[in-house]
Amino acid sequence: MLSVHTSPLEQPGTGDAGGMNVYVSQTAQEMARRGVEVEVFTRATSSDQPPLVELAPGVTVRHVQAGPFEPLGRDELPAQLCAFTSGVLRAEAFHEPGYYDLIHSHYWLSGQVGWLARDRWGVPLVHTAHTLAKVKNAALADGDKPEPRTRVMGEEQVVAEADCLVANTPVEARQLVEMYGAEPHAVHAVPPGVDLERFTPGSQALSRQALGLPQDAVVLAFAGRIQPLKAPDVLLHAAAELLRKRPELAPRLVVLVVGGPSGTGLEQPQALRELAVSLGIRDQVRFLPPQPGPALVDVYRAADLVAVPSYNESFGLVALEAQACGTPVVAAEVGGLPVAVVHGVSGLLVPSHGAAEWADALAALALRPDRRRELAANAVEHARRFSWRRTTDSLLDIYAQATRAFRNALDLRTEVAV
Repeated sequence: MLSVHTSPLEQPGTGDAGGMNVYVSQTAQEMARRGVEVEVFTRATSSDQPPLVELAPGVTVRHVQAGPFEPLGRDELPAQLCAFTSGVLRAEAFHEPGYYDLIHSHYWLSGQVGWLARDRWGVPLVHTAHTLAKVKNAALADGDKPEPRTRVMGEEQVVAEADCLVANTPVEARQLVEMYGAEPHAVHAVPPGVDLERFTPGSQALSRQALGLPQDAVVLAFAGRIQPLKAPDVLLHAAAELLRKRPELAPRLVVLVVGGPSGTGLEQPQALRELAVSLGIRDQVRFLPPQPGPALVDVYRAADLVAVPSYNESFGLVALEAQACGTPVVAAEVGGLPVAVVHGVSGLLVPSHGAAEWADALAALALRPDRRRELAANAVEHARRFSWRRTTDSLLDIYAQATRAFRNALDLRTEVAV
């Protein structure tokens, strides 16, 4: 597996670490349980990182030196692709030919490396985009920067060269075909999963106690990277609107924001705190840094609902994790979120990002305990339809198909040459 710009060893929720880290980590470990050896190549960001790290039995993370030992923005990483590719090819050169059977690249930067390695090693390339520049640019948040033309061209090249493309949802699969010219037969829709052993229903009272939250609070939670794309500001505006309509909630309302600055959010790391002050809800908003898995479970369980107001999501793992914990979700009706959340069944989908409409959706769940309990039960059942085991089953089937097709094409070229 290739994951150039972010490592499966990093804590999701800040920098470039997010759902993709979870995806790579969980599928790699699940494959290893099936006897598939997995090596994940990622860029070294510190001289303290050892060249090899065992993520789990059968899963090795390789830190490739490419550029300075420090985090780099995604706009700086294309300049390091030659160095990264060299490191990947050198690692393979220490083994007998045929050591790697298949390459799975994650995100377009990795796809560029995978495309070259595929041709050098004579193995198929499977690619997962995770996000698409053309889709993001069509739904930009106010003040956010569009993805550069270099990324668009890079994605188009990877789509043209990959043997198989894995999309998170049928919507994304259609976008690859219609917006990038992908061959329909090469695109496979495979939903991500959720760790159903970690993310489970539990005591809201105990989780609130662990987080220091009042037992009678109305808790609205956001978990994710703090950047315009993820739109935590939409939740703050909606909370302020909710208090304008229901001022008696002020002593009880808690807006819990869990995450760290990322992307264009790094340019104004205090912007969300300043927004809370300007909206008059500073006393209601609590900020927590990114939380590791067990602590994140407490966040989900403590909340009356989890908000996912993003302008674009290829899927939305946070929504699935929250539902697995028995917490209904209010999400923007964008990207893969209508797959992750069933409107009116496991949560609510909001067709806009307007404060009034979001405030109404939040009130419809947070202030109606019976309705919330009904959706909470449905949320758990819905989340159980998704698991990393099922995701990995599908990926291994795709790997097998890609390998057979690649070998058949190779045999055909050999026969023609003879």
